[in-house]
Amino acid sequence: MTLEILLAYFHFIALIATASLLSAEALLCRPGMAGDALHRLKKVDIGYFSFAIAALLTGAARLFWGAKGSAYYLANPIFHAKLGLFVLVALLSVLPTVRFIQWSKAARRADAYVPASAAVASVRVFLLLELAVLAAIPLLATLMAHGVSRFG
Repeated sequence: MTLEILLAYFHFIALIATASLLSAEALLCRPGMAGDALHRLKKVDIGYFSFAIAALLTGAARLFWGAKGSAYYLANPIFHAKLGLFVLVALLSVLPTVRFIQWSKAARRADAYVPASAAVASVRVFLLLELAVLAAIPLLATLMAHGVSRFG
């Protein structure tokens, strides 16, 4: 029981940190960013990625060593939907990450570098989509926690 509690706790912390850092990215990413703001955004993205990996690893630990066991999760279509949404968030995060790296490099070369407003707007759309998809994952987790094993 102690292992299950610790796994759940660390999984929740990783998920909360992931959502918090993604929210921070959405707040920091705005037209007119330059210099330190671009480097900060890249650093926040590294933290976001790190905690997303931690959420994945702690989720895998719960899958294999948790109280319900892998058979429960692997047979549950809602688990597969939840995992699919997590993958979708990861895919949506690729463009912002690439842009943050590009912008940070450009800012190192030229102190006055400011990304184009259209590029910033497109990255913000991806960040907001990521947040919307990420927000659906706890709903699926809640359904699973209450014994729901299929849609409808």
